[in-house]
Amino acid sequence: MVTNVQRRDASRLGCYMLPGGVKDPTAAIERSRMAERLGLGTAWLSERFDTKDLPALAGALSQTTNRIEIAAGITPFGLRHPMVLGSMGQTLQALTKGRFTLGFGRSASWRWQMYGFPAPTLQSMADTVDILRRLWAGETVSYKGPAGEFPSIRMAERADVPPPPMLMAAVGPKTLELAGRHFDGVILHPFLTTEAVQRSAKIARDAAAKAGRDPARLRVTATVVVAPGMTPDEAAHAIRARGAGYFQVSGLGDMLAKANQWPDEDLARYRVHTVLAALQGKPADKLLSRQQLIDISYSMPEHWIPSSSASGTPQECARRLHAYMDAGADDILLHGATPEYLDEMVASFVAEGEGAAR
Repeated sequence: MVTNVQRRDASRLGCYMLPGGVKDPTAAIERSRMAERLGLGTAWLSERFDTKDLPALAGALSQTTNRIEIAAGITPFGLRHPMVLGSMGQTLQALTKGRFTLGFGRSASWRWQMYGFPAPTLQSMADTVDILRRLWAGETVSYKGPAGEFPSIRMAERADVPPPPMLMAAVGPKTLELAGRHFDGVILHPFLTTEAVQRSAKIARDAAAKAGRDPARLRVTATVVVAPGMTPDEAAHAIRARGAGYFQVSGLGDMLAKANQWPDEDLARYRVHTVLAALQGKPADKLLSRQQLIDISYSMPEHWIPSSSASGTPQECARRLHAYMDAGADDILLHGATPEYLDEMVASFVAEGEGAAR
């Protein structure tokens, strides 16, 4: 758990280097340097299977930064063999001299149907984490089960660094419990209220305690979409367009609304919007323009967006981030704004923390 003194440290903050889709990934290099200069603790990399390949990006950042943690937020299970995952994690940990963190996510069922792979289960994810830990410990692993069939796998060379921590992205209670039992931390989804973060952290930490693990050592990362000091149009593009897409997705939107304890009927009314209904369940953020998503977002209940994100002046955003820390987050993954927009908010975050610590 984070103390009041630790809350004033900007290293408790991190942000995505390449949010959304990109054609040129080289922007991540200068942004990681900028994040390091700001004192941020983590440069987060979200993976897309086009021009956002995780090991390539993390490898580049490992050689252009010196202090900042480089974290995958996230990569899916199942698309890489455990030997490939193990090699990737160990190599990046060695390249960064111990600054790499491997974050996993379950992804959406429709993606697995498109990829032609079986969707991961709770057991297959737990087993994969166990296999990786055993490989990094130098064991020869023989396994047949939900995660696949691996007659005899072993890593011949082991890096002279500790294995990378492994985090699990989670929304629902079962995945939160999985994170608490088997992972080193949990990454909470964007658009949770502070109350939902508090409840989610408790579920994960209670599961850790029941598994005989120290719940205080479980890292809880709250993802908060921010728009510090942005114009109304900029803030709408950063926050509202994202929210409109997330809440439209079947399954994900339902879990977010449930975690926030918002009525099912409010979500149902949002989804019958004429434009969304015409999509017949296809992902809105892939098919609609940013402006269309923004326009649709105003059909949500008025309190949804402001209660689950952070916008306004840099000082107001900093206070919101401290509210998420007070709710049980150990650190915060900033979404919607890259390092060039964060300097004033980071300074305010530090100042607010110093005031709280006195």
